[in-house]
Amino acid sequence: MKFSVLSKDKNSQARTGLIETDHSTIETPVFMPVGTHGVVKSLSPEDLNQLQVQIMLSNTYHLYLRPGTEIVNKNNGLHEFINWNKSILTDSGGYQVFSLSNMNEITSKGVKFKSHLDGSEHFLTPTKSMEIQRYLGADIIMAFDYCPPGDCSRNELIRASDLTNIWTREAYEYLQKNQSIYGHNQTMFPIIQGGTSIEERKKCLEQMLPFATCGIAIGGLSVGEKKDPMLKVVEFLGKEMPEDQPRYLMGVGKPSDLVKSILRGVDMFDCVLPARNARNGQIFTHDGVINILNSKFSNDTSPIDKNSSVEFARDFSKSYLRHLFKVNEMFGIRIATLTNIAYYFDLINEIKNEINNNTFVKWSSNYLKKFDK
Repeated sequence: MKFSVLSKDKNSQARTGLIETDHSTIETPVFMPVGTHGVVKSLSPEDLNQLQVQIMLSNTYHLYLRPGTEIVNKNNGLHEFINWNKSILTDSGGYQVFSLSNMNEITSKGVKFKSHLDGSEHFLTPTKSMEIQRYLGADIIMAFDYCPPGDCSRNELIRASDLTNIWTREAYEYLQKNQSIYGHNQTMFPIIQGGTSIEERKKCLEQMLPFATCGIAIGGLSVGEKKDPMLKVVEFLGKEMPEDQPRYLMGVGKPSDLVKSILRGVDMFDCVLPARNARNGQIFTHDGVINILNSKFSNDTSPIDKNSSVEFARDFSKSYLRHLFKVNEMFGIRIATLTNIAYYFDLINEIKNEINNNTFVKWSSNYLKKFDK
């Protein structure tokens, strides 16, 4: 994998760049739609191509449990299994395991957990996570880390950073000894933990740098902490992380958070929010967020989003989309999901233009005044 910085904003940490994997060239900043089970809910690969998606995220934990690595391997890896010829990033499975706090047991070697599907017991270690991700065959794979909750104690925060350091080294060493299965390059991103403590973040960053060959991630945010401490961490790390590598902020996905984080030097984002909220009738438009289930839209003949880059949002009315939701038609979810993800990509494209013109700081101030509510 290669990364190059194309332009830098003169008034902030924002920049544009290019990530080159064996499957696609990815312009940054980039938002990665989440296909937990190998699919962005309700969308086809053709839909993603229409949106000009160059990289999507899939979930190691869920794919390991179902359908399992043996099935994916028989299909010659995740790319062929889901018929996706662009890039894929897989997380390590750690976040899902730790979120099942009533079903796991953490040790220095890894995490013992029970499947949420059938209660079967599993033991996920750094090397096991890497083995699974080798079989999945994603272009970017995440190191196995300890993601503590936002309200954890100081001692747990320190333990999380220490175990992340040990586990990342084990994952890195496994990858050095076990090459890619499907012939294309896989790049591991280490993950910086440390909660909202600048001291712990600095320590963890220094520990992760030896394993950051072409990318590094900020984990453990958007897990219940307040926004101001989160942004202070992002601002600190945006100035300290390597400039010649892409910086990935995991799981942070409100449009206003993307703007604020890009200002602070972040290049990559993922979040289930646009697709999940679409299924609940919340639509992101260029005029603001709307709840399509509100009765005021029952007679609204205006387009869902007249400024959207996707035809569905321009061609169908708000009253029609509301009708589809009220009668539980799946087509409504598809329209809503396309509209929301298109909004994210339109936003990112606008941000890239503003960075290139050195007008991003002024533009972002106006955007946040209008939409950060």
